Formats: sequence, C-alpha cells, structure tokens
Amino acid sequence: MAIYDRYLAARLQLSDAALPETVALVITEQDLLVDGAYETLERFFDLAVRFGADRIVVYVSVLDEGVVPTIENELETLRAPREVAVRGPGDDEPADAPIGISIGLGGKHEFAIAVRSIAESVDDGEIDPDDIDESVVEEQLVFPTAPDLVIKTGAERLSDFMIWQSVYSELYFTDVNWQNFAERDYLRALRDYQDRQRRFGR
Repeated sequence: MAIYDRYLAARLQLSDAALPETVALVITEQDLLVDGAYETLERFFDLAVRFGADRIVVYVSVLDEGVVPTIENELETLRAPREVAVRGPGDDEPADAPIGISIGLGGKHEFAIAVRSIAESVDDGEIDPDDIDESVVEEQLVFPTAPDLVIKTGAERLSDFMIWQSVYSELYFTDVNWQNFAERDYLRALRDYQDRQRRFGR
C-alpha cells in the first residue's frame, strides 16, 4: 500500500464517523470488457469487506444484451470473499446473497416486476390494496437492500440503477474510469461518506 493510501486508511479508522454497511457500485458493460476489469472488481470486493461493508451490490449498465452471456461467464470464475448472486435481464428471483450483481436489470424494470407481483397478489386475494406500503414493495424487489453509499465511476449519472432503493443513498461520483480505479479512490469515497450528514429525505 502506498504512503498516501495508508494515510487515508488511517484517517478512516481513527474517525468516529460510521462507514457504510451496504456499498453499491455502478459501472458499464464497456468497463468489464477491458483487460484487468475483473481483477479490479475482486479488489473492490476485498476493500469493501475490509472496511466494514456487510453487503455489496454491483450494477452493470448494459446497452448491448449480446454481451450479457460473456459477462456472466466471467463472473462465474470471479474470486469473492462472500457468496455472490448474479441477476440479469428477465430475472425476478431476489438476490439475497452478501454480494449481488445486476447485469442490465434496470431499476425501472425491477420496479415493474415488483408492481406486477403485488398486483397478482391483490388479484388472488392474498393482499388487500389498503395494506400495500413501502415494506410490501421492498419484499418484491430483486435487490431488496438499500445502499448507504453508491459509487459511480466515469460519469455523473446513475444509469437506471436501483431507483427505489437508492432514494436515500449517499451518491459519490468520480471521473476515474473503472480500469484506473484503485484503492485510494475507494478510500476517498469512504472519507467523503464519513464527512456527510445523512438526512434520509428530511
């Protein structure tokens, strides 16, 4: 670890401010098609766990669904410190593993899946419309956990990521591209998070 990285890590550990328990990362299909991209993802997982994350969510924004099988094949051999659940376009099974990876499963589509499931439950008489609240919606989401911190590399846009879950998340944008994303960039994101006062919409 470089001297500057050690300095950042020491500041994080000495601070009384909380670190995020759930960390989310937004990258693109192009990010994963460059050399070394998956090794960077493995380091990201290790860093997140090392600095206190209980859950990690990765959203891979996809424009060309033809690359999804290639990405899924690469993820099958990925080294990760905890169990990984991968969900792609059309999947509706909840990803309740400590590490969840969404490949092209956009937030709008995920929310539509939840609404359709709730509508079917109402139609079957399993739930009364008056009983539908936020918790009912969250139970139907593919990625049910709300991130404390969302990190987006390369550009300041969320690319249809976890529309429902990220409403109170702290957003951190970096112009560092994924292929150049290093430990210090993650530590900077954590320091920025610690310096904020979360308001949860208030």
